[in-house]
Amino acid sequence: MAGKIDARLAELGITLPQANAPVANYVPYVRSGNLVHVSGQITMENGELKFIGKLGRDYQVEDGQKAARLCALNLIAQVRAAIGDLDNVKRVVKLNAFVNSDPAFTDQPKVVNGASDTMVEIFGEAGKHARSAVGVASLPLGVAVEIDGIFEVA
Repeated sequence: MAGKIDARLAELGITLPQANAPVANYVPYVRSGNLVHVSGQITMENGELKFIGKLGRDYQVEDGQKAARLCALNLIAQVRAAIGDLDNVKRVVKLNAFVNSDPAFTDQPKVVNGASDTMVEIFGEAGKHARSAVGVASLPLGVAVEIDGIFEVA
């Protein structure tokens, strides 16, 4: 029987992607006690990189929000791989977001709202979290956004 979060995903028309395998010498997540630390997730969809480029040059805020949403869905997929049932997520604790930005671009927080809004949309009150939104000169594989996260689980 589908759990509450799976039902919410279905209601929203969201199908989580498969959890991506690491592309270097690290693990996708580490569970320590009641926390799951998820490694940075990039804009990978069905094995294909999306949103390659910089915010403020190649993409504007709305596209960046879509990229951040994709990162958020990849984060949730990793949490599912770590714990199985997403109903065991008690809280999204923290997101650290990195936005590949043109030097003049200053709307990183608006971009990262794409991930924050997704967490609240899926987990409700438990999806509200602390976060950082940082502009960077480049990201792995040239992606526009990378986000890691910490989740409290039962």
